[in-house]
Amino acid sequence: MRILIDTNILISAVLNPKGTPFQAYLKAVTYPNHGMVCEQNIDEMRRIYNRKFPKKISSFEQFLSIALMTLELVPTPDEEDDREQEIRDVNDRAILRAAINADADILLTGDKDFLESGVTHPKIMNAAEFLSS
Repeated sequence: MRILIDTNILISAVLNPKGTPFQAYLKAVTYPNHGMVCEQNIDEMRRIYNRKFPKKISSFEQFLSIALMTLELVPTPDEEDDREQEIRDVNDRAILRAAINADADILLTGDKDFLESGVTHPKIMNAAEFLSS
């Protein structure tokens, strides 16, 4: 399966390598799955780490350098998709657009705007759901 991993899963995975989001991240990047991120995810992670976790930036950069060896970095197209209107937070719409463009089967996230959107493809799952699937 092709899985686009949202920013909050990645951040949680970096902060707690024993937690459910980290376990979901590992499953997403392990065969037969194919993990992906988009440019928006990387930019958002850098902004959040600089603002909220400035003392942990080196841990983030180390995680990111290793993660990008196994994750596919997919582009975010400029042209909007009609399904984006289902996402309340306009800043998250580019992530859904990237997932659609990359033909993701699953968007792995903890973000309620995605989880409550009603979007059915890609399938939107939180870390616990993904681990139990």
